[in-house]
Amino acid sequence: MTFRVIPATSKELKDKSFAIREEVFVVEQQVAHDEEFDEFEDESHHFVALDENDNPIGSARWRYTDKGIKLERFTAKQNWRGKGLGTAIVKAVMDHISQTAQKGTYLYLHAQLHAVPLYLKFGFQTEGDQFDECGIMHYLMWRKL
Repeated sequence: MTFRVIPATSKELKDKSFAIREEVFVVEQQVAHDEEFDEFEDESHHFVALDENDNPIGSARWRYTDKGIKLERFTAKQNWRGKGLGTAIVKAVMDHISQTAQKGTYLYLHAQLHAVPLYLKFGFQTEGDQFDECGIMHYLMWRKL
């Protein structure tokens, strides 16, 4: 099983990224559509993971905020979990940010509990207590670039 993770720079690739987010967050995890798709879509840098047939299997985005850079919307299609896809998506996003942002920039994300170990591998650390976001428990995680 092969895949690739690329920036979603065209409408077609963004639509594929949005499709996998719809499948994972809205359908599987029952996040409200209006919560998943927000006013930050246009300003975000989107990524999509594609299988060997160019079907979407994962996604992510990142954007600048008044605090630094927020990493968001990391997904992996259910049958692709545990196969290195999440690691590849985080690596692609981190590589892209490293080429764009200044060293020392504050990076942060809201990690679902099951994903905390993935982000720890990339040097993120948890801060504070668990919190509910869209009915799913999360931790704030952060690191410096």
